[in-house]
Amino acid sequence: MLRSPIMFTCGRLPRLGAQWSPASRSRRLHIGRGGIPPRLWAVVDKRGGILGLHARIVPVGASRRSIHIPTALLPPVVFVGLLVGLWIWKCVMMVVFQNKIIYMPGLPPNSRSERIADWAKMCGGIEWTEERTTAADGTNLALVVTTVPLPRGKRPATAKSQMPAAAHVYVLYFQGNASSIPPRLPDLSWVLRAASDSKTHDLSPMQLTFICLSYRGYWTSRGRASEPGLRLDAEAAVRWVAERHAQSFGKGGSPDTQPILLVWGQSIGSGVATNLAATGQVPSSMPIRGLLLETPFLSIRAMLETLYPQKWLPYKYLWPFLRNHLDSWGNMGLMAKNAKERGEAAPMVYLLQAERDELVPEEQTERLYRRCVELGFPAEKGIVPVAYHQQAIARGDGKKLAAQGILKLIQNALDGR
Repeated sequence: MLRSPIMFTCGRLPRLGAQWSPASRSRRLHIGRGGIPPRLWAVVDKRGGILGLHARIVPVGASRRSIHIPTALLPPVVFVGLLVGLWIWKCVMMVVFQNKIIYMPGLPPNSRSERIADWAKMCGGIEWTEERTTAADGTNLALVVTTVPLPRGKRPATAKSQMPAAAHVYVLYFQGNASSIPPRLPDLSWVLRAASDSKTHDLSPMQLTFICLSYRGYWTSRGRASEPGLRLDAEAAVRWVAERHAQSFGKGGSPDTQPILLVWGQSIGSGVATNLAATGQVPSSMPIRGLLLETPFLSIRAMLETLYPQKWLPYKYLWPFLRNHLDSWGNMGLMAKNAKERGEAAPMVYLLQAERDELVPEEQTERLYRRCVELGFPAEKGIVPVAYHQQAIARGDGKKLAAQGILKLIQNALDGR
C-alpha cells in the first residue's frame, strides 16, 4: 500500500435531527499507519440542510490544523482558485512554448506550401530563384536570390559601360515572424526596382545581389526556430554569400571587385541582424558594412513590458525565463566595442520606422537611434507616413525610403573603403 504523510478522514452524515460529534461512528479513508478520529463534519439543521462544512487534513506526526469554509464562501473560493490556477498555467505555457509564440513559423497555415511562382507576376520583372545551404548543425535552409543593376544616376546608358565594377553589393534579408519568404517578394522587388532606377546615386556598373534567408522551421527550411538556431542560420547565409562571391569574382572574374555586405532585418529580423553583426562568426573577407533595421525593437524583454504594461499580468515578470532575447540595444554596444578593438569604422545604421506602428512604440526606435549616435555609428532614420507595423515597405513611401536607405548604406561603405 502506498504511504503518504497526509491522511484524509470523513464521517457518515447523521440522520435528520441527530447530534454530530467527532466521536460518532465514522468511515475512515486513509493512507498511512493507524487510525485517527473523523476530520470532516457537516453542520445540518433539523430539516437536513447543510449549513457549513468543517474539513481537516492531518499530516501524520504533525499538529492538527483545520479550515472552516462557510457554504456562502465556497463559490468565490473556488472561483479564485481556478483563476490562480489559470494564471499559473498560462505562465508555464508562455515559458515552455516561447519559441512558437515569438516566431510563429507555421502561420498562416499555408505558409510552408507557398511557391515563388505564385507571386512572380507581382514582382515587376524581378526574377527570383531558390537556393539551398546548410547550417553548422546540419540544418538544411532555403535562400531566395536575385541580382539587379545599381543605378547610373543621370548618366546615359552607354557611359562607362566597359569599366569594371569596383565592388559587388550583397544585401542579406532577415524576415519578421510568421509567414514565409514568397509573399514578401513583391514588396522587396519594388524596393529593388526603386533602388535600381534611382537618379540620386551613380553606382553603375556595380550590381546588387539580394538574398532572403528562410529561417529554420520556416517555408521549406528544416528544423525548429530558436534564437541559437537563427544565429547559425544567419552565419550559414553569410558563408554562402562568401562562396558565391569567390565563385563569381575570385575565379575567372575580376579580383579587384570587392564585396560589400549589408544586412536588412525586419521586426524580429532586426534582432537577428544585430546578433550577426555583434557576435556572428563571419568570414574576414565579408565584413558587415551596414545595417537597415525595419520596425526594430530594443529586445524581447522590452517588448514584454510594452505589450503587457499592466502590473497584475504576469508576462513581463517572466523575463528571467527567456531563452530568446534578440537584444539590439546590447548588440549595438558590442558592435561599437568590436569596431574599436579592430581599428575599423563602425557600420552605418539606417532605421526605418512605421509612423503608426501598433506593436513597437516610437520611443524604442528613437532610443535605438540615440544609442547609435552616442556610440559613434553613422545613423539615419526614415519614417513611413500612415504605416502600421507590417506596412513599412508595403506603402509607396516606404519602398522609396527603403531604397534610399540601401543606396546610402552602399555609398557610405564605398566612401569608407
